[in-house]
Amino acid sequence: MNPKFGNIRIVLSRTSHPGNIGAAARAMKTMGFSRLYLVSPKLFPHPDATARSSGAEDILRMAQVCQSLDDALRGAALVVAVTARPRDLSHEVFDPREVGDIVLDEAGRGEVALVFGTEMSGLTTEEVGKCQIIATIPANPAYSSLNLAAAVQIMTYELHMALFEPEKTGGAPLDLATFEEIENFYQHFESTLVKIGFLDPQEPKRLMQRMRRLFARSRLEKTEVNILRGILRDLSAYSPGQE
Repeated sequence: MNPKFGNIRIVLSRTSHPGNIGAAARAMKTMGFSRLYLVSPKLFPHPDATARSSGAEDILRMAQVCQSLDDALRGAALVVAVTARPRDLSHEVFDPREVGDIVLDEAGRGEVALVFGTEMSGLTTEEVGKCQIIATIPANPAYSSLNLAAAVQIMTYELHMALFEPEKTGGAPLDLATFEEIENFYQHFESTLVKIGFLDPQEPKRLMQRMRRLFARSRLEKTEVNILRGILRDLSAYSPGQE
């Protein structure tokens, strides 16, 4: 297994059919991936998962079962939502080939998570809001519904193929903030907006969704998060009329 692949986790959220978990594990193993995280699966472990894994039982045995998406994303510096749903407040959207380059670049220095939603409805808007970028698999617009395992296969294949591309040169690597650091910043940001009266918690509308979209585009670094939270602390301590 390529060392970078060891920093990449596949996260399946609220999977309803255990057979799809097994088929996803099989897809992962064929491309050299082994880290599977399951968020509140309806049935797991289950004989159907084992049968559909076709020799990838080791991935099922090592799978991490989490109660929430937050638990599954702890420590990740880059989180990719894999979704086909159109969204009017979307993050940056890439195709699988573009995402392959982005993910491998970040996996060379930190943790990356690819998040797949439930079979029937995909990822919720709230789940997408916890991600930095979106990956969408181009498909027939008249019938774009992909099986969960097929989507995992396509994404892991593109990551695998990205290894064979010529090495790209760039600037110094970014020290990106982790998922927990970014979520703590969002909580701090929202509570400060409420405290200063800018955000009405009874009528939040879509402000925080828009703010998440804005900051997700910038790929916040650890230092930037610390600066922003320092500003929020001073802003919270400020009183009207204070010089």
